Amino acid sequence: MNRCILHIDLDAFFVSVEQALAPGLRGKPVVVGGRPDRRGVVASASYEARVFGIRAGMPLSQAYRLCPQAIFLQGSFPVYRDASERFMAILADFSPCLEPGGLDEAYLDITGCEDYGTPRQLALCIKERVKNEVRLIASVGVAGCKVVAKIASDLGKPDGLVEVAAGREKEFLAPLPVINLPGVGKRTEQELKAMGIKTVGQLAALSPEAIKSRLGATGLMILHYANGIDDRQVEPTGEAKSISRETTFAEDTLDHAFLQAILRYLCERVGAELRQESKHARTITLKLRYTDFETITRRISSKEATDTDEAIFDGAVKLLNEALARKRKLVRLIGVGVSNLVDYGRQLGLLDSRPKRQAQLDKAIDRIRNKYGFTSIQTGRTLLLKDIFAIREGDFTLETPSLSR
Repeated sequence: MNRCILHIDLDAFFVSVEQALAPGLRGKPVVVGGRPDRRGVVASASYEARVFGIRAGMPLSQAYRLCPQAIFLQGSFPVYRDASERFMAILADFSPCLEPGGLDEAYLDITGCEDYGTPRQLALCIKERVKNEVRLIASVGVAGCKVVAKIASDLGKPDGLVEVAAGREKEFLAPLPVINLPGVGKRTEQELKAMGIKTVGQLAALSPEAIKSRLGATGLMILHYANGIDDRQVEPTGEAKSISRETTFAEDTLDHAFLQAILRYLCERVGAELRQESKHARTITLKLRYTDFETITRRISSKEATDTDEAIFDGAVKLLNEALARKRKLVRLIGVGVSNLVDYGRQLGLLDSRPKRQAQLDKAIDRIRNKYGFTSIQTGRTLLLKDIFAIREGDFTLETPSLSR
């Protein structure tokens, strides 16, 4: 039996949620990410805004210059997470083999579901339910493997349905630019162009030896993809693999006290989400972006795992101090993340001499924050941010959350 995999992707997710809540925004250039007079980047742009060249990851100030008449919105992660959960619940009705790829996309293995309809019929039914129940638009790719289904859904945007027949994968991919392949970024694209390779079909014709000598293991992976070969299974884990938070500053800074205060706040947000997921983490990662846009990541790991704010902050601030000692450049962005997650157990103590007491304190704080808001209770370090919290109506909304699954 041939595999049949759907890739379902919500179109312009953050913007579409805002438009569902405020229908008057439909048909207008809308940007989610924050005010254009503050530092930050575009998180999502409506298709009307994209006509002006606005895209995700672009500085908000640049987006404003391209389209000053656009409507700029701060956005609300809890609202987006609620919409995502309803979206995933619909997909779970069609197959238990569901692998989320973020808040707004997922793979669904419908192999063996022929009694319920053809793949196209099931895809159309999913699109209709998402539209009626969540008031969002989904694009769907249908193929025999994950990579082709993903590319198909991308090509179908917006509001598309692209089905690739079994055995036609290589033919479907051949005319596409190599940048369309997952795993091919700008740097790899340049390497391939230097080899005279511009299309997926040209890449598919290369020998494994030729691509491996130039790009190593990554080259072999994208060669398989170019030939429509992808044996990866849809993995319905549904569990978080990493949790992170980051923020871009209104002004570049080298104020150590301020950086530590922001870092402490982000660690508390990560810790709270980690406990909500009933997980402990073995690895802590610090991310810094400097004023010249150089971006670094540094991490620390332990055999023991933790979910306490104090332990996460201790590891992160150690990495921060080491990074600041090496380079005295102004910082534009700071972020913290945890990974190598494990289920709750007795593995407490990463960089923490009083894990049980700290764990109890964190849980008590969580209960207060869940009832009265996250900034209703603050630690000594984050008191430096009280003015920011007040301006932001009780939350530091410039932060960008990420929960990778």
